[in-house]
Amino acid sequence: MTGAESAAADPRRGCGEHGRRLAALRAAMAEQGLAAYLVPRADEHQNEGVPASEERLRWLSGFDGSAGLAAIGREHAALFVDGRYMLQVRRQSDAALWEHRHHVEAPFLDWVKQRLGSGDRIGFDPRLHTVAEIKRQRAALEPLGVKLVPVLPNLVDRCWSDRPAPPRKQLTLHPPEMAGESSAAKRARIAAELVASGLDALIVSASDNLAWLFNVRGADVPMTPIVLGYAILGADGAAALFVDPAKLGAEVRAALVGDGGGAVTLAAPEDLAAALAALGGKKVRLDAGTGSVFLSDSLEAAGASVDVGPDPCQAAKARKNAVEIAGMRRAHHRDGVALARFFAWLAAAPRIGETEATLAAVLAALRARGDHYRGPSFETISALGGNAAQPHYRVDAAHARVVAADDLYLVDSGGQYLDGTTDVTRVVMLGTPTAEMRRRYTEVLRGVIAVSRARFPAGTTGAQLDPLARQYLWASGVDFDHGTGHGVGSYLCVHEGPQSISKRATEVKLEPGMVLSVEPGYYKADAFGIRIENLVVVTVAEPQPDGAELRTLAFETLTLAPFERRLIDVGALDPAEREWIDVYHARVGAELAPALDAADAAWLARATAPL
Repeated sequence: MTGAESAAADPRRGCGEHGRRLAALRAAMAEQGLAAYLVPRADEHQNEGVPASEERLRWLSGFDGSAGLAAIGREHAALFVDGRYMLQVRRQSDAALWEHRHHVEAPFLDWVKQRLGSGDRIGFDPRLHTVAEIKRQRAALEPLGVKLVPVLPNLVDRCWSDRPAPPRKQLTLHPPEMAGESSAAKRARIAAELVASGLDALIVSASDNLAWLFNVRGADVPMTPIVLGYAILGADGAAALFVDPAKLGAEVRAALVGDGGGAVTLAAPEDLAAALAALGGKKVRLDAGTGSVFLSDSLEAAGASVDVGPDPCQAAKARKNAVEIAGMRRAHHRDGVALARFFAWLAAAPRIGETEATLAAVLAALRARGDHYRGPSFETISALGGNAAQPHYRVDAAHARVVAADDLYLVDSGGQYLDGTTDVTRVVMLGTPTAEMRRRYTEVLRGVIAVSRARFPAGTTGAQLDPLARQYLWASGVDFDHGTGHGVGSYLCVHEGPQSISKRATEVKLEPGMVLSVEPGYYKADAFGIRIENLVVVTVAEPQPDGAELRTLAFETLTLAPFERRLIDVGALDPAEREWIDVYHARVGAELAPALDAADAAWLARATAPL
């Protein structure tokens, strides 16, 4: 019997709450004459985190990962995820209802070829898919005779009777003493870029770009201080901000409208369609990463010329100014104090009986004591033993692993502070390491050092630096299956573009002020995982080399946390690497010790002693 026949014959098909939800969605699809319907894990702004009201994929399937796509056919349905989530999707969604497919190894196009035929129509919500995504899918589906058709309102929303209300928490101002630049100055600067590019207007659809441009922060999604909304910025500097009026208190209204930077019109999200219609005859930039089909179609219907490309706010936001960099340094100092207290507590006594969840809770409580702390920057990855071999492991309190002797513990965590965002990974040996653990840890650490010490000419991309982090692992015939580094915001998204360090080809050049992570790793399935992560900021290298013909750049390390001495094979390090570690540890000790009590300071002194 074929897989399709087996699934169709399964007596459990359609049973349970998720089965009933699929049945309701299929009924709505039938009314629209659709053979299939797409449900992405996305909101209108392509945010990594979304509010409960936008968790359509979780409501429909039970899967709550941060990336995924569901394709629902008349009789068959599939969930497409990346390698991070294959175990999770199998655990959270019913295999009697869903095919679980790796989006690269068993892609959406293959599913269409297997399940649909010429003349079939696939519906999608044009607000939740980008222009680039749908253009790519249409090009692939056209030879099959399958059409993608926009459908509004969203069919899941029609079936979701108890859908949570959209978030309505109020915005707060991000003052110039934290932002380093007024909103008026930012709007004028971006407007000048529009003029230079021959553009009449910009649609700001990315939530973090919106927060940056108007110097506001929100609480619409967990762990990221962004606000859901849109803006239209004209080449004359005038701006219209489309945000739920309930989120705008008097102080925020006064600052946005009266900061001396020209007109800012405040409007409700429902007014966006009319504002787009008024852009007829204009050349309008729509962001390639977050601009939706709905926005593009609306502009084209109005007679506007749609220019799909990067929102200039993104690059400007990535280049942190001096005030933001100083804030990031202060945030990392407070974060380092919390980490030192946590690691000292962990070392003070055997923690047998603690779990991954309780360890994460201890660290969270210590971070919360820091000034300007506003919560975690992402869900802490607290992983013991074989769980650490899953790079994006998520703690489930009900099934959290208990500390055992000779466990290797990986903790990847971060904080949101009013003056900066942190993200740091360290590995702690709770016992005696194996020779293999020490070898792999040292190879990963050498990769961190190689990137951190690098000097490179202006114009270098992250892809060009990526091999530095992998070279020692490659020499041993191993690698890690994720990027080496991502951009980080300033009291904004912990994952920020456009800068990155990875194998993926990119034209984005590293520029002074950009903050990135450096986080190579090694993962041995069901055994242990190692990742070491520091945040760095791109700086102009000083002094410039004698006879330099190009301006050279370098990295300043922001993160303050010791490495695991028991896992370092000192004999495998060259003199320059040993010196780099000693200098870094001396800095960590000098900066953090004054904020610690005697017991924690004593632990730190041992952890940062010269190799």
